[in-house]
Amino acid sequence: MTAIKSTRLRWQLVAVIYTTSLCYFLFQGGKTAFMLFMILNLLLVYLLLGKWSGINKVTGSRIYSMPGMMSHDHSLSAGSSLEVSLQVKVPGYYPLPYVIVRDQLQRHNGQRLAFETSFVPNWKRSGQVAYQTPPLQRGEYRFTNTQCLSYDVFGLFEHAGQFGAESVFSVLPQTVALRQWNGVQRGIRGPYSHAIASRSAKETTQINGVREYLYGDRLSRVHWNATAKTGEWKSKAFERESLPRTLVILDRNPSGYSGELATRFEIAVSAAASLLENGLKDDTAMGLLSIGEAMTMIGPRAGMDQRNLLLKHLTFVDADAPRPLYSSLKRADAMLEPGSFAVVVTPETGVEVIRSMEFLSRKGITPCLLHISSSVDALSHNTSWKKVIRERGWPVFEIRQLQELPAALEGSGMA
Repeated sequence: MTAIKSTRLRWQLVAVIYTTSLCYFLFQGGKTAFMLFMILNLLLVYLLLGKWSGINKVTGSRIYSMPGMMSHDHSLSAGSSLEVSLQVKVPGYYPLPYVIVRDQLQRHNGQRLAFETSFVPNWKRSGQVAYQTPPLQRGEYRFTNTQCLSYDVFGLFEHAGQFGAESVFSVLPQTVALRQWNGVQRGIRGPYSHAIASRSAKETTQINGVREYLYGDRLSRVHWNATAKTGEWKSKAFERESLPRTLVILDRNPSGYSGELATRFEIAVSAAASLLENGLKDDTAMGLLSIGEAMTMIGPRAGMDQRNLLLKHLTFVDADAPRPLYSSLKRADAMLEPGSFAVVVTPETGVEVIRSMEFLSRKGITPCLLHISSSVDALSHNTSWKKVIRERGWPVFEIRQLQELPAALEGSGMA
């Protein structure tokens, strides 16, 4: 509405100037009045032709990139920036002094990032602009339609157009490479895990794809459909019983993260993603229990599909749990499978954590605690609850920054 009023006032100003010039020409006469009136007529024609400048039929394309970005799924890690390049083409012949380009990036929660730049069209009425986004938080982002604006040489009237170059990409949680995971691995597999090879695990009846036929395979193992399609012998590949079944439990109760909610929760999500990714690289069956407003349980499995499923969930997760950790675990009682190993990622302290670890132990699950600490925890010097957990034989690790995770799991960060 404001833009319409502004345009109306500009046209009224042009009308007043034109009427004044016309009266001056009619009543004063002479060469000066005639020349002034003709110039105003030419300028008026120029302003009227601006509606057919071609900007309303603008076309363009967008290219974005980042060093290390995975091109196959258009995903990158949190904290990364994008370099965006827009190629713009304006049809027609109307002279454009410059073109303003406005682009918009929308996050899945509705947050918007606006970018504005400009260029001077070349003789082909095209141009290229580039900009860089700030470091992006995890989530799904969508580029919406790009708007292009142009003005006449006097800057009086605005002419707009847009082109659809929508594209979607995901920003995954930030992860760190874990060099060793010895402390946790002992809890998962027991002290003699080094003597167990993954190939020695028994096969299940669950088909996990197709593999090449090996001499000696039984006829019941032959995958006849794949053999007929490819013309080569193929065998069924079955999932093996996963010796180290690991469950990462992510606490999403916002009260536990206190005043540093955004920072500490992102550390918790990134730590959980790092643990999951590291385990899946070693063919460990990894699962996730995400305790929030909606309880999400992804059972332990191995493979690239499992990694994509876990990271996709962690990309959109929020700190929205209505209950503390212990109460949420009791609600998830039916989802917890005895005989597995659980890494609890939480900022909780004191009795709440002890009760949660005891609950998991009673379920037949070997628990491990990864505590997301804060400056308040460091000043309180309350470590009695850690001693209780450690005396019962449950590992306790503590980090304040994501970069501390590798050292903590190697043993130097043991609380």
